[in-house]
Amino acid sequence: MPPDVRVRCLERARSCVGVPFRLHGRTPDYGLDCAGLVAFALGIDGIPTGYAMRGMRDSDFAAAMRAAGLERASKQPKPGDILVLSAGPAQHHLGIWTGAGLIHADARLRRVVDLPGPPPWPLQSVWHLP
Repeated sequence: MPPDVRVRCLERARSCVGVPFRLHGRTPDYGLDCAGLVAFALGIDGIPTGYAMRGMRDSDFAAAMRAAGLERASKQPKPGDILVLSAGPAQHHLGIWTGAGLIHADARLRRVVDLPGPPPWPLQSVWHLP
């Protein structure tokens, strides 16, 4: 991903810190879930709603990421990369790596947060815009 795309992604993600969590939320004005945050940060339109990130097979999730225009990156994330995390059994969670932490829509805290340090969930894969 070109550096300017990474910078823009991080700037847009940081602008969402404090936005309320809303399941299937797609705009900062309305609220965001993890997919909505990533779509907003990357400037991607048309991310579906009504999906279930629980119970989705890894191969189906990877296909959905590719359908959104993302490509798999190396396992070593760079600032602005999208992390797919395993938040529970068969439960995917998305966040944006800052280089020093993770910006993500936290359902427990009910808002978008900038969490310092390594993600608290196992890393499944890393994605970015080509």
